[in-house]
Amino acid sequence: MTIDWSWIGDHTDDLATLTVSHLQAALSAVLFGVLISLPLAVVAQRIRPLRGFLLGVSNVLFTIPSIAIFVLLLPVSGLSRTTTVIGLTVYTLVVLLRNTVEGLDSVPAKTKEAAKAMGTRPLRTLLTVELPLALPVIMAGVRIATVMSISLVSVATYIGDGGLGQLFTDGFQRNFPTPVIAGVVLTILLAVFADAALVAVQYVLTPWQRRRA
Repeated sequence: MTIDWSWIGDHTDDLATLTVSHLQAALSAVLFGVLISLPLAVVAQRIRPLRGFLLGVSNVLFTIPSIAIFVLLLPVSGLSRTTTVIGLTVYTLVVLLRNTVEGLDSVPAKTKEAAKAMGTRPLRTLLTVELPLALPVIMAGVRIATVMSISLVSVATYIGDGGLGQLFTDGFQRNFPTPVIAGVVLTILLAVFADAALVAVQYVLTPWQRRRA
């Protein structure tokens, strides 16, 4: 299998455009996933009877095949980026919701009791004590969800989106391996870059872990 380097040189602008589009779709899904999973996780952690139900629903949604979920969304949002983002967001919830709940569970009870004894209101305790301490576990989920979303964006090619996935379709249809290889390499690089960036963000947001180390 040989690579036509001249094709890559002639299509650098297209490759850059598809890479940016791919990353935007993945990060949008993760952002919406975080915004949805965070309040749901707080509810699940606070109200135990709802914990199993919410986690169970997220697990069921995760079992839906990716192509099927995009097809099911077509009557609602059509052949658009919205369909891609909604579908990917659904898949991020199973990871983000579970990790956020586990992160909140990992906060020592004595720490929360100390905050309560100091007269800290529940909402402030959540924002200033529980979430910061749960952040390492939450960020682990965000990293997994981000890499997963980057890999799944390509499936949206079947509804006319898909970012770098368009290179796979083009290469297979023409029996021309160069676009396929370029798409695979760029997808891997995006995943590695995004994961490294999130590690850096976690490093900045958790200074107490650096001091402990």
